[in-house]
Amino acid sequence: MAQLKVGDKAPAFALKDQDGRTVSLADFKARKLLLYFYPKADTPGCTAQACGVRDAMEELAEAGTVPVGISPDEPARQKKFDGKYDLGFPLLSDPDHKVAQAYGAWGEKSMYGKKYQGIIRSSFLIDETGKILQVSYKVKPQDTVPNARKAIV
Repeated sequence: MAQLKVGDKAPAFALKDQDGRTVSLADFKARKLLLYFYPKADTPGCTAQACGVRDAMEELAEAGTVPVGISPDEPARQKKFDGKYDLGFPLLSDPDHKVAQAYGAWGEKSMYGKKYQGIIRSSFLIDETGKILQVSYKVKPQDTVPNARKAIV
């Protein structure tokens, strides 16, 4: 799937969160959504990213923005991650990576010279109408919130 760009319509999704509830894009119609994709719960980069989002939740809420993280992890692993770091926002399970593919956040990666398919750490700020306001592919964990902050109006 090609990468999305500012102005594109955000692909619809409906995935289970860490509590087994189905969460969809339509649930955020009246608010902005900071949607980010991360490779694996409770790993150093993903923990830094999630905790950065957690620490900015008050600021995001004041701007009418709700954070949601997506990874291939099963809901039980997401629940453990949420509990360990007291994240307090939806962590969605995309085990077949269909949503990641729709957002261009699934693709070829390489580690130690080996190529494989996986999550490309990415973040998207989506407005109340489902239009993408900001896109960051290969985002550094600590840049997820600052990048979104620049686009929140």
